[in-house]
Amino acid sequence: MDSGSKISRRDFIKLAALGAGSLSLIAGCAPNRPSGRAVLSDDDAGLLGAIADRIIPPDAWPGGRENGVVAFIDRQLAGPYRRFTEDYRRGLDAVTESCLEKYRKRFESLSAEEQDSFLREMESGSLRDGKWKAGFSTRFFAMVRNHAMQAYYGSPRHGGNPDYASYKMIGLDFPPVIGQNRYRP
Repeated sequence: MDSGSKISRRDFIKLAALGAGSLSLIAGCAPNRPSGRAVLSDDDAGLLGAIADRIIPPDAWPGGRENGVVAFIDRQLAGPYRRFTEDYRRGLDAVTESCLEKYRKRFESLSAEEQDSFLREMESGSLRDGKWKAGFSTRFFAMVRNHAMQAYYGSPRHGGNPDYASYKMIGLDFPPVIGQNRYRP
């Protein structure tokens, strides 16, 4: 380096190493997301799948988790539903925190009856402590329920309802996909 430089080569290398170390530390603290998901961590996806299975329970037909609700919501949070990302993070954290306080277990470990009871409390707005202030539990439940229904009954091209399972369940024909030039002679 020439004598006019204000930083020595040794100082530059120290700063570069510090920056690289900081980036690797930050990357190590980020939620674990498998390559197939864009927004949701493994924990968030597991919790959301458990909630989806209580909103749309499996029976002879796939429930919410199996019919792509988590994949749909994750895909939409990376795109058109980006504005809901913080609400999902806040709500899923609040569900975990509330269940640990009330039941000493995560939502996913509760019995079906306990899960249903907790979701009824969320829906009714009776959860008011901690992160549930100002009616957030009711809004969060309605948002998840609405998105779960969109995923379950929507077109597979949006990320949910693989193999048109819900269409088969209610006896609908598969809608034709009509693209450009559909009126060619």
